[in-house]
Amino acid sequence: MKTKILLAEDDPDFGMILKQYLELEDFEVSWFQNPEDVVELLSSDFPFQIAILDVMMPNIDGFSLAKMILKEKNNFPILFLTAKNQKIDRLTGLKIGADDYIAKPCDPEELVLRIKNILKRISPPITEIQIKIGQYLLDTQKLSLSHPDGNVRLTVREQELLLYLLKHNHSMITRDNILDNLWETNDYFTGRSLDVFISRLRKYFSNDPEVKIQSLRGIGFEVDFPTN
Repeated sequence: MKTKILLAEDDPDFGMILKQYLELEDFEVSWFQNPEDVVELLSSDFPFQIAILDVMMPNIDGFSLAKMILKEKNNFPILFLTAKNQKIDRLTGLKIGADDYIAKPCDPEELVLRIKNILKRISPPITEIQIKIGQYLLDTQKLSLSHPDGNVRLTVREQELLLYLLKHNHSMITRDNILDNLWETNDYFTGRSLDVFISRLRKYFSNDPEVKIQSLRGIGFEVDFPTN
């Protein structure tokens, strides 16, 4: 069965190029030039596995559309297309809960690679369904982190990063290793996105002082997760 992609892109030329290329890569693409048409689908059956959203669209921008999708479809994979180079745009998308971004004009092969990496992360190879981390319980199937004071729903990328840190528990992890293994690229913007996700994890574990993710300036991180 083909992966169904929702593509929201108002530029007719660029949208057609992306649609045709993705279909050549054996994806099924539903292309929407008007983001309001996507909103109408949210109350019905939503048959897509991933959304690619242009940030700059009329009436409803990509960030606002992503918020609407994630409100109805929690943890839905989203990749942003942006023609801007300002870091605030990229960080805004990550804070909303997007999985990745790519700048326009983009290399179609790189876009396909990023899509496949996101889809691969949706069903990561996990040996344990529930993992005890201090006072918390991670349910890898439900993407939930529960604590006596409340539960948190994780995004796919947040859980992927948490599992990577757990794999290297009680040790030092370099930033380069994390970026190379999880983001498969290493530049300023991916480095900043890593900082965003680390900050989120620290916030999630703030009720247990025994759970520690310590920054090592210029090197990476040292993690201490009580798992017994």
